[in-house]
Amino acid sequence: MDSLFVKDMAPSKVYLFDEIAKHNKIKDCWLIISGKVYDVTSFMEDHPGGGEVLLSSTGKDATNDFKDVGHSDDARGMMGKYVIGEVDITTVPTKRLYVAPGLGGASSKDDKSEFLIKILQLLVPLLILGLALATRTYTKKE
Repeated sequence: MDSLFVKDMAPSKVYLFDEIAKHNKIKDCWLIISGKVYDVTSFMEDHPGGGEVLLSSTGKDATNDFKDVGHSDDARGMMGKYVIGEVDITTVPTKRLYVAPGLGGASSKDDKSEFLIKILQLLVPLLILGLALATRTYTKKE
């Protein structure tokens, strides 16, 4: 069993992923780590990395985020007081694409905009380089 699990815990409430994902604000923040659901709202101000770090891990399985940081044994020990239940693993998407709040999914218009942005990202630096070289060449004193 993973060391992130809280041992000897009484049977807990099982939450659906969509229900957990709604708790993604500073004053209402839930995380999924190793199948457990944590309400870390009261820990937001005390988190050494800041509350934004916790917010960035909402709406997904944050197990890898948690493990990648390399939390201390003390940090792992503190987790028990924030557990509120378990996630129904069958409701967690295998891969979740980030969609900014207030924006819908991609459309064909978005695809055209993305293409235009990529072209501009290529052409603008080339134009600046060309102008710099032209300026250097024509303003060079002999």
